[in-house]
Amino acid sequence: MIAVVGSLNQDLVVPAPHHPVPGETVLGGDLARHPGGKGANQAVAAARLGAAVTMVGRVGDDPAGGALRSALGEAGVDTRHVTVTGGAPTGHALITVDPGGENTIVVSPGANARLGAADCEGAAELLRSASVTVLQQEVPDEANHAAVRLAGGTVLYNPAPAVAGAVVPPGVDLLVPNRTELAALTGRPVPGTTEEVAAAARELTGAGAVVVTLGGDGVLLVEGRAHLHVPACRVPAVDTTAAGDAFCGALAVALAEGDGLERAVRWACAAAAVSTTRRGAQPSLARRPEVAQMLAAAASAG
Repeated sequence: MIAVVGSLNQDLVVPAPHHPVPGETVLGGDLARHPGGKGANQAVAAARLGAAVTMVGRVGDDPAGGALRSALGEAGVDTRHVTVTGGAPTGHALITVDPGGENTIVVSPGANARLGAADCEGAAELLRSASVTVLQQEVPDEANHAAVRLAGGTVLYNPAPAVAGAVVPPGVDLLVPNRTELAALTGRPVPGTTEEVAAAARELTGAGAVVVTLGGDGVLLVEGRAHLHVPACRVPAVDTTAAGDAFCGALAVALAEGDGLERAVRWACAAAAVSTTRRGAQPSLARRPEVAQMLAAAASAG
């Protein structure tokens, strides 16, 4: 069983010819609404791949909150620990997507900002029994630190979105940042080459291993002094929203099923690649046969 402690957001997505610069207005396409939030996306990603998943989080007492809880339930995620919070709106994410599939995102946390240690303590039995507990940075540090303390299995921490000066909770087994998040954690410039990424990852102490997602360049797995580059599966990307969440959810499933880290990373890369071929966050997340097909295609391509 996988426990996810994290955020639930209503995504408001607009396709745009390019991302606006300060002071610029861009005419975009039709607005689309999708269930999202890093925590909820990762929970759905894991559930779509066949895992038993329970979500710990908060939504507002509004229609968006009800829709997000329903979306999780329809995906097979247990929502008994998703609390409805009076006096706070459900979290929202404002997303623009350019023709190449790259996105920019502004998040209004809403009820997510009210998630705290008490929520995790109320789910203590769940956290102690989970094979993998998955965390992100769209909720307060208080909740994440409590979740790590209570977790009985592997702890996967995705330090997203990037927060300068963020501190990784003690007890994390696997840290999964992208380049920007790695720079925020180390206080150094965003690394470019794989050697620079590996050097930056080695500055992070405490986690058992660091898995750095590199977008179209794949993933770098760093353990001690060794590192391994896993290339991305080549696909025609239309929207990269939730690709990182697809990766984290799939990685959690593979680890919960007993896969070694290298095999789990390769499987998660395939799940992330599938997600970039469809629009939206949760609507894009892969099912198990699609991941198998993506892995087979990557193998045949050499």
